[in-house]
Amino acid sequence: MTERIAIYAGSFDPLTNGHLDVLKASLAVADTVHAAIGIHPGKKPLFSFEERVSLIEAACSAEFGTDGARIKVVAFDGLVIDAARKIGASIMIRGLRDGTDLDYEMQMAGMNETMAPDLQTVFLPASPSVRTITATLVRQIAAMGGDIRPFVPANVAGALTAKFKA
Repeated sequence: MTERIAIYAGSFDPLTNGHLDVLKASLAVADTVHAAIGIHPGKKPLFSFEERVSLIEAACSAEFGTDGARIKVVAFDGLVIDAARKIGASIMIRGLRDGTDLDYEMQMAGMNETMAPDLQTVFLPASPSVRTITATLVRQIAAMGGDIRPFVPANVAGALTAKFKA
């Protein structure tokens, strides 16, 4: 049987409980899931690539135990379909929070299918408890000294607190 390799792309700046929810569901449809961190030279992320890798790996290990080892963290720039080809992925995971996400993601899936017909997009709905979480809102709440613990894994909450106290 062929290994099912998936790619789940995002900025993960920071990793949220919503991301973890999608990663957990991804493990049910793929043998290996690559959390692919998009690197954009023109953008200055809050966390460096290395910090995000460390946060994702630690959170996945804590959340998923030995299954956390099935999640690999990689970087990509350019088109996600090229990153998928590079790692041998046949599945592209996309998380959906609401209808707005669905509209956008359907357009992207159509474009990606034209460019990479061998790459199957799989939509995974977010659990109700994490549907409102966005990394942007988490960063804003953290910057204003708010309690971000309900929205991110414990290790990410600690890292965010440290970032904004510095």
